[in-house]
Amino acid sequence: MKHSKKQDTGLRFFGINKMLPFLRKYRGMMAVMVLLGIVGSVVDIGTPVLQRYALNHFVGEGTLDTLVPFILLYFGAILLAGAANYVSTKYALWLEVRLDRDLRSAAFSHLQTLSFSYFSQNSVGYIHARVMSDTSRIGSLFSWSLMDSVWHSAYLIGAVAVMLAVNAKLALLVMAILPLIAVLFSLFQKKLVRVNREIREINSKITGNFNEGITGAKTIKTLVIEDKIEHSFNADTDSMLKKSVRGAHLRGLFAVTMNFASSLALAIVLWRGGYIARSEVGTFSMFMSYAQGMMEPVRWIVDAISDFITTQVNIERLTKLLETKPDVVDTQAVIDLYGDSFTPKKENWEPLHGDIEFRDVSFRYPDGEEYILEHFNLKIPFGTNVAIVGETGAGKSTLANLICRFYEPTAGAVLIDGRDARERSQLWLHSAIGYVLQTPHLFSGTVRENLLYANPDATDAQIAQALKLVSADEVVARLEHGLDTDVGEGGDMLSTGEKQLISFARAILADPRILVLDEATASVDTITEQKIQTAIDTIIRGRTSIVIAHRLSTIRNADIILVVRDGRIIEQGRHEELLAARGHYYRLYTRQYEDEATNAFLRKA
Repeated sequence: MKHSKKQDTGLRFFGINKMLPFLRKYRGMMAVMVLLGIVGSVVDIGTPVLQRYALNHFVGEGTLDTLVPFILLYFGAILLAGAANYVSTKYALWLEVRLDRDLRSAAFSHLQTLSFSYFSQNSVGYIHARVMSDTSRIGSLFSWSLMDSVWHSAYLIGAVAVMLAVNAKLALLVMAILPLIAVLFSLFQKKLVRVNREIREINSKITGNFNEGITGAKTIKTLVIEDKIEHSFNADTDSMLKKSVRGAHLRGLFAVTMNFASSLALAIVLWRGGYIARSEVGTFSMFMSYAQGMMEPVRWIVDAISDFITTQVNIERLTKLLETKPDVVDTQAVIDLYGDSFTPKKENWEPLHGDIEFRDVSFRYPDGEEYILEHFNLKIPFGTNVAIVGETGAGKSTLANLICRFYEPTAGAVLIDGRDARERSQLWLHSAIGYVLQTPHLFSGTVRENLLYANPDATDAQIAQALKLVSADEVVARLEHGLDTDVGEGGDMLSTGEKQLISFARAILADPRILVLDEATASVDTITEQKIQTAIDTIIRGRTSIVIAHRLSTIRNADIILVVRDGRIIEQGRHEELLAARGHYYRLYTRQYEDEATNAFLRKA
């Protein structure tokens, strides 16, 4: 029992226990690697023994009676070691790339299940480092480091065993150095882990800054802040340099100290070996070969221990991502009935009608202290057009986020078709929602591929109709290859307005029962906005629509307008009713109308 506890402690120490689910499927491959590593080390251990025999027998005794069998055995051992090293190297490469793939796939898949709060609290660079850099270090550890550790460890154990058999006193003197190595290891371990954790965190920050420098290149140039961005980036890299130098100093001191210990063992062998040389030249040669051969494994073990320690940080960071729980989750009963995002059970999905109700809803964000909504009640019958207005930063998206179940109510319930949304799967709800963001996003690929994300079975006629409905057909007509034009990474080959029109058509192509427009016309010009507004009046018929609007002129025909200020709904009613009340909506509308009239006059002048 004690042995199993110690073993488990060791696994936890190196973080291996958290990687076991990924390693189990490759246990056969790893077993072959271990076996071949042992075979290779046994051959290398046997070589000095053969040399001892050759010197003592052929030279010392002056006879060549067994020369031919000796040559065959010697070259056979060399060929066996070469074959074992070739196969184990190939398996190590296979294991590395497969483990990298599995870890990255698991991390990416898990990211798809996390709530929006995770992405708002963690930068792109931070997440990118988890998925790419950390997984690469871990894959290397359990492939190449495993193969090398088997060979070097087996060589040390075998060499010590042979020396014990030949000269126990000398072997025991060499082994006496091992407690010193254990003490040194314990002294350096904590410091190395702490420093390398800091290094990895700074590296994530640098990756994030690098990402911002690329994605924000246009903004950087137009603001003429290249020098400030460079200064900020250089400050982070300088911090990285200092921490890396600190880590290198620690690793260097650790390596020097450990190498001193191994060199001390070599000195002992050389000192005592002089007495052996008087009687047996072959035995002395064997001990010298082992003493010299043990130096590389000892040096490797020093580096390997350090790598194990530093990779603990990578394992911690990756497992922290994989163990992060989403804020919005389906119960097991819901998953059993409706499936999840990756294995949906669509045959059990009820048709979604589109009735929405807020029943005594109170809400605050996971990292917030103040309530955005308190005991809020609102019924939105199917087909209702709800507009949400307010100044920038007022919290207009909160209601839409709750309807889409991007966040859960802190108290109360959001009902869809009379049932708590939590009683059905997220995917069931999201599949019935069309969402057009203020900042449009297209995926790498063609226009057609982006549209088909909404409805993979859509025909060319349906695509053409969706494009024409929002005037996106004019955009496609201007493109060199039409629907088969590549939009570039994030849709950067198109203008913001063009991306918005394609995004709008994509949402329509899904034929959603609930349509959410989050300031969807903010990125288009006035003429295009008028075309889209005409289309909106058509496409919202037969759907429940939530329109988050900045330009109040676009929502005058809404069935109900919710006015948001400082994260709270302060007014609600129809356009005429709110104007008659002469409250906050009246002031917003009047100010915006005056601004638009002034701008129109200045343009004419």
